Amino acid sequence: MTDFTDTKDPDSIRAESIDWTSELALSSPADTISISTWTADNGLIVDSNSKTNQIASCVVSGGRLGAYCNLTNHIVCASTYEYDSTIVVEIKSS
Repeated sequence: MTDFTDTKDPDSIRAESIDWTSELALSSPADTISISTWTADNGLIVDSNSKTNQIASCVVSGGRLGAYCNLTNHIVCASTYEYDSTIVVEIKSS
């Protein structure tokens, strides 16, 4: 699933996050994130990542000017369910 499109300057370093609360609430009892990994393309770099029970976050840098980058979060839940979501990041000068 694609969550949303965002913009980023190629020289900026910024945080991105995905709130998984609604998907995790579908389980009974509500599920939690056990593992969160991020991948990126077109020169976008994942510098670090973190998570809470419901929110996955990362810090990104780089990206090729004029490119649209896919920033994908893959989570594994305590129940062993797995989900993916992608943020499309447009790289443009601010």
